[in-house]
Amino acid sequence: MNKLMAMEVFVQVVDAGGFSRAADIMQMPKATVSTLLQALEKTLAVKLLHRTTRHVSVTADGAAYYERCLRILSDVREAEESLSRNRANPSGRLRVDVGTGIANDIIIPALPDFFARYPDIALELGCGDRPVDLIEEGVDCAIRGGELPDSGLIARRIGVLHFVTCATPAYLDQHGRPAHPDELARHRCVNYFSSKSGKIYEWDFARGDEQIQIAVPASLAVNDSTAYISAGLAGIGIMQMASYSMDQYLASGALELLLEDWVSSPLPVNVVYPQNRHLSAKVRVFVEWVADLFMNHPRFQIKAPQRLPAPMKA
Repeated sequence: MNKLMAMEVFVQVVDAGGFSRAADIMQMPKATVSTLLQALEKTLAVKLLHRTTRHVSVTADGAAYYERCLRILSDVREAEESLSRNRANPSGRLRVDVGTGIANDIIIPALPDFFARYPDIALELGCGDRPVDLIEEGVDCAIRGGELPDSGLIARRIGVLHFVTCATPAYLDQHGRPAHPDELARHRCVNYFSSKSGKIYEWDFARGDEQIQIAVPASLAVNDSTAYISAGLAGIGIMQMASYSMDQYLASGALELLLEDWVSSPLPVNVVYPQNRHLSAKVRVFVEWVADLFMNHPRFQIKAPQRLPAPMKA
């Protein structure tokens, strides 16, 4: 039995909460995972896991052994990486999760630079607005917008999201242009709801000492940023969206900026990863690369972004 491999399998089973999910993450047969765990328990002469048909939980001995395995595996990886660090050539599969909008507009266009620096990393980029469980789904790190719950994740702030309110000129010509957030109650809007909870997100505005948070009336609510933009461009109603994704449409005149003297609360953008895992070289270089990418992007700075010039007349 390869004891280090057995330790890695044991840690993954505990993290994933089951044999099947651990086998999928480690890309090995479920029977192999089960055999390694049985051999490990036999060697140690202790029961590490409680198994039922639907659930796997760690025993008291297993919990203590799990913590030791984390430290041992971390030391082994650090020792291996210290030998290869001078070559600056991290390799292997890297699983990253990111929202659809940021993936399409920011990450993917910049990836040729990343692969030029790190050609031996095979990136699996999960794109979607559904929040994922990094540990359960075997994701190395994720880029997330908004305040983070106390989730046991390490978070590094890499920027902020600024929001603008806008609509198509055709919609505004027909329904009028709101001069105050209270006037949104007489309009049709496009709402966004959480994929996890189903909650509709409210809109907020601030001007000087005046602050307003409202639930706007909506003809449509979606849970995907790409669909949200499509709905706004179709003239369904007024939308409030991250400024980085609206720039091209505002500059071309496809959308018109509204309530320009009001600002919405910016949301933090973080790159997150599990705290109980050693930060491998491939994760480390990606975190540094994406932090630099956001730091140099004008739309993700902490200070308010500059206003776009008016669209050119035809």
